[in-house]
Amino acid sequence: MSIDRKTLILTAATQSFVQFGYKATTMDQVSRIANVGKGTIYTFFKTKEDLFEEILNKAYQELTSVMNRVARENNTFILKLINLLDSILEFRSDHELFVKLGQEVRDIGTVQAQEGVKRMEEYALEFLKQQIDQAVSKGEVKPCDSSVTAFMILRLYLALTTEWNKAHEPLNKDQIKDHMSLFISNGILSSSE
Repeated sequence: MSIDRKTLILTAATQSFVQFGYKATTMDQVSRIANVGKGTIYTFFKTKEDLFEEILNKAYQELTSVMNRVARENNTFILKLINLLDSILEFRSDHELFVKLGQEVRDIGTVQAQEGVKRMEEYALEFLKQQIDQAVSKGEVKPCDSSVTAFMILRLYLALTTEWNKAHEPLNKDQIKDHMSLFISNGILSSSE
């Protein structure tokens, strides 16, 4: 049985990035964890950045799979949207790499960690934008600038799931869904306005 050295290296590098963060991960650490020579790593990846890029691409493929599964559900647009937002947040919190990158951004501000987090957000925004565009074309959503709308929806959701908890009693999923529905489906103005 042959050993897939590239997969072994990617697994070891992911473990190192999760444990030590981007900045503190070295090719030496990855080679020790993978139990391969450093030259073997350079056979597949020229730099630590290339290695990190490959790991991020794999994570985005996983996120795409999760979001596509949710998008195929037979639900109303608002329920599908809430489920998509939930899946993005759960992916971020369950995927140890993004937890560590978020910590590194907050604590150190490493550029590569910032780029990784930013790319994940941009990826999620693009997916949400596509879902909004589809809903507009089906007549489920009024015509709008889907880029701005996706940004506002994601920010509102993140504010309710993370920022709100810093100064208030955390909201449960049903409360978050209700508040999101209020703003997205109904708006906040009374019908007499």
